[in-house]
Amino acid sequence: MIKESVSTTSENNQKYISADLFQEKSLSELQKLSAKELFDLGKLRYPVYKSSHDESYSVITYQDAIKIIASRIKASDPSKSFYYASGRSSNEATFLLDLFARTIGCKHIITCSNYCHEASGIALSNSLGLDNKSISYDDLKHSDLIFVIGANPTSNHPKFAEILRNHKENGNNIIAVNPSIESELYKLTTHYCQPNIGGDVALFTGISKCLIENGHSDMDSIKENTVGFDQFKQFIDNISWESIETNSGIERNEIMLICDQYASSKRTVFTWGMGLTHHVNGTDNIESIINLAILRSMVNGKGRGLLPLRWHDNAPQLPFMGFKQSTKKRIFESFENTYGINLPTNKGKDTLTCMQTAHMKGIDFAFLLGGNLFSVNPDRNFSESALNNIPFKVMVSSTLNETHLFGVNNENLILPIRDHYQSESLFDLKTEVQILSEVATKSLERDDLNFEDFAEHSDIMDAIKELLPDFDMNSEIRADNGSSQGIDDERIGNYSYKLRTPNQSSWDKESTPNTFKLSSVRSEGQFNTMIYDDADLFRKQTSRDVLYINAEDIRKLGLSNGSLVDVESETGSMKKLTLAEYDIKPGNVMTYMPEANILIPQDNDVRSKTPSFKSVSVTIVNH
Repeated sequence: MIKESVSTTSENNQKYISADLFQEKSLSELQKLSAKELFDLGKLRYPVYKSSHDESYSVITYQDAIKIIASRIKASDPSKSFYYASGRSSNEATFLLDLFARTIGCKHIITCSNYCHEASGIALSNSLGLDNKSISYDDLKHSDLIFVIGANPTSNHPKFAEILRNHKENGNNIIAVNPSIESELYKLTTHYCQPNIGGDVALFTGISKCLIENGHSDMDSIKENTVGFDQFKQFIDNISWESIETNSGIERNEIMLICDQYASSKRTVFTWGMGLTHHVNGTDNIESIINLAILRSMVNGKGRGLLPLRWHDNAPQLPFMGFKQSTKKRIFESFENTYGINLPTNKGKDTLTCMQTAHMKGIDFAFLLGGNLFSVNPDRNFSESALNNIPFKVMVSSTLNETHLFGVNNENLILPIRDHYQSESLFDLKTEVQILSEVATKSLERDDLNFEDFAEHSDIMDAIKELLPDFDMNSEIRADNGSSQGIDDERIGNYSYKLRTPNQSSWDKESTPNTFKLSSVRSEGQFNTMIYDDADLFRKQTSRDVLYINAEDIRKLGLSNGSLVDVESETGSMKKLTLAEYDIKPGNVMTYMPEANILIPQDNDVRSKTPSFKSVSVTIVNH
């Protein structure tokens, strides 16, 4: 009923939300809609505004909205503001957001990578140096072994899944590491290893121990190119196989089998997803993978390398358009010299710290360029409270989502957008870059610094070439590894690589009765927090209100497949989940994100500040 009464259709059969929605539906009514129901409403067509006293949004013009935004920016303390860019925002828009925020004196410029592959970027830099590069999909065709770790590409990375199918058809090997058996991925593998949730460091340590003890390490390369081997070997020698088996959940024989397959490979690629980064020891997880590559000289070369899996096509949003740090510094310096201003260039707060500061009422203004920040944060109650405490928020988005409906007690503006390649006549919608250009121009009001020159995507590259006349796009663009944080103070020095000993990982396994390790996962019918189908075809489920659990654990609980249960953690509970028998490691369970975020505490990897979305202690009780 709601979908039919409040949506309209464009000439391209794209549904757009009519103005009537915000007249007919209060905020409390919209909050009752599921993520899929919000998605089904269609795209936003009009800017809307809500004051701290309003019970609903009302339609406003772009012109009036931008006037309000500019006045709030002028009245806000830049040190108490943050600017956030979603991974679905264009590289040009994130570049402009970064430059504008720094121009007004704000250094808290954050992206969704803080919650995704921040740990990957830090680990790659720490282990391989500042000039490290992850490989591309094209390099995979030359490998004879691919590790797929903490990812389900057959559901979430279709292009990569097709590469895996071709890889298998050509007679090559694939080893998957995942606590749950994902049926379509399983069909492609030579070996499928199921460790405990959070048991990855123990597993990779076991493989490293096997390599070293059996003489499978490339010691000539290690002596020439690597620092830290003696300390790493001492760590390996001191870890018992009993501890490795207990923590990983994998028996020594299976670890040795994986080691033998790796040792016989001439060209190996290690790939991983957020099943590795979303842990309190996420950076340790990635460094442990890199250790395996270093030990056998698989860091680079034809058919060798390291590949963090991002997005559906592995083409991530690149901070500052993917330029090298040296190029970014040159752009800033030229901008400062040209316009006589000083840009803050030191590191600002990360995403979680910005939210924690907001929770303590330390943020006055937030600009959200796309995304669904409310839903991607851990601890739903904390997230809503933090966003509620921000006096003014600007949210730029093509669709309506939970961030526009929860945590909006104060003043809020939502600005709709069109893609830059869509016609300008499309309901007179503006692009992200046009909105940022107009907001910046109105906020700064400087005749000599006209951000209107950045109003089109093509204008941004032209402006960069004016700032840097000798700029060469081909030589300057970098391969980004997903990190906006700094690397360790300790440098690798004259060596190429460093073996890293895990220092954040616990080797004391919990054994509390009725306590399980929960991982949040995505379904086949969603893209990040955007739910376009409640069904999960690959897991044979028609509803998202399910808890995947091993049959042995169902029996121990005295329940049956299909029983209704409540799942509880230190931060909250999920009610009336249906038990779904699944091939997952005993003692471990999983359910869907972002619904599961109510169970996720603010515990995080201290190096990447990435919350532990995929390793949470929970209890299960009969509903």
